Amino acid sequence: MASSMIHIAIANEINKTIKKDKTKLLIGTIAPDISKRIGQTKKESHFLDFGGDIPNLERFLEKYKNNLNDDFVLGYYIHLYTDYLWFKYFMPEILDKHLITKLDGTKVPCYGKMVSLYIYNDYTNMNIQLLDEYNLDLKLFYNPLPEFSNIIEEIPMDKLQIIVDATGEIIENTKVHKDMIFNIDNIKQFISTSVELILSELKKLNI
Repeated sequence: MASSMIHIAIANEINKTIKKDKTKLLIGTIAPDISKRIGQTKKESHFLDFGGDIPNLERFLEKYKNNLNDDFVLGYYIHLYTDYLWFKYFMPEILDKHLITKLDGTKVPCYGKMVSLYIYNDYTNMNIQLLDEYNLDLKLFYNPLPEFSNIIEEIPMDKLQIIVDATGEIIENTKVHKDMIFNIDNIKQFISTSVELILSELKKLNI
């Protein structure tokens, strides 16, 4: 899945156009990842079909389309749409037939947990660059939570503080390392393309 910082950057850029409640939208856009913090799989929180990584956006909309006027629910949808684009279009360019392509063009075999190790190390590498590039104001992750309507049934809404605290910890632990896989320019292009595609979809949904 895309990193928390990528999700936040995309939602933040989208909100420059749709102008929703920033706090609720951004917390909504990290909320699906609470599943891994409480020992659950992503299947329910990310609306995954059996054995897949790509969120079923139609299934989400069948259930929550009429709730997209709620800024938290809208942020949740933006997260799922971002992961849809990430797994369907971006990751296949990096990981193909158990081979990861590094920035220098070399390909190395990569299986199971090694995939996550490469990817999450690079997420840490990129975070500080994304913070600077998109001038992200993340004070909201250190403030008391606002009240949310208990709409999304796939996650424990009463435990949102867990994912908010985890995101704050990620921000605090951001360090600069040499990238292994992701080129920051490619990530910026992914963010730009995702913002454009999601805004187009939101327009179709009259948002």
